[in-house]
Amino acid sequence: MILSRRTVLSSLAAVPAAFVMAATEARAQAAAPAADAPQPQGTVDMTELLKPGALPDKSMGKEDAPVTIVEYASMTCPHCAHFNDTTFPDLKKKYIDTGKVRYILREFPFDPRAEAGFMLARCAGDNYFPMVDVLFKQQEQWAAGNNTKEALLQISRLAGFTQESFNACLTDQKLLDQVRAVQKRGADEFKVDSTPTFFINGKTYKGAMSIAEMSAIIDPLL
Repeated sequence: MILSRRTVLSSLAAVPAAFVMAATEARAQAAAPAADAPQPQGTVDMTELLKPGALPDKSMGKEDAPVTIVEYASMTCPHCAHFNDTTFPDLKKKYIDTGKVRYILREFPFDPRAEAGFMLARCAGDNYFPMVDVLFKQQEQWAAGNNTKEALLQISRLAGFTQESFNACLTDQKLLDQVRAVQKRGADEFKVDSTPTFFINGKTYKGAMSIAEMSAIIDPLL
C-alpha cells in the first residue's frame, strides 16, 4: 500500500495493542547463549547485496573487514529494538571497533511510524546511528504512545531539530520515496520479509540473535 507524505504525519496515531504486547515480550525475554551457530536460511550474492541503492549505505567499521553484516530493520520492530539494546553494544565492541566486522543498517519500515523514524535518522546526518539508537531505546514511548508525532519531536529536539526542520524532514517526499525504495529492493531482490534480517558474508539469518549466536557465526570467518 502506497502512503503519501501527509499520511506519514497523519498516521502517527493509535497503535494496535499487539505491538505493546510484542514489545513487552521481546524485552522480557533475554536471548539465550547458543553453543552452536544458527543455521542460515538462505544465501545471497554479496556483490549484488553491496551494490548502491536508493540511499547511501550507513555503515560502521572498516570497509575491508573480513566479515560484512547487513541488517534490515524496522524502527517499530520490538525484536529489532531488543537486538539493538542487548546484542549490538557487544557486537560493536568485540567486532566492529576492532576492525573484524563492517556493519550496514538498511531501512525496512513496516508502517508510517517506522518510515518517520528512519526519515528523521537520515535527516540527522552524521548522527544517524545515535538517532537510531535513541529511537530504539525509547521505542515503547514513541511507537506505542498516544501522540507519536509529539514524542518524535521531543526526541528530535535533542538531536538538534527545530519544529521547522522536523516538519520539513517528515514532508520530504523524495526521502520518503527513497526509504521505501530501500525496503522494496530488500524484499524483491533479497527476499527480506521480516525484521531483523541479517546477511553475514552472504548467508541469511532471520530474527534477533544473542552475541553468543553471532560470535558462533562470525568467529569461523575471521
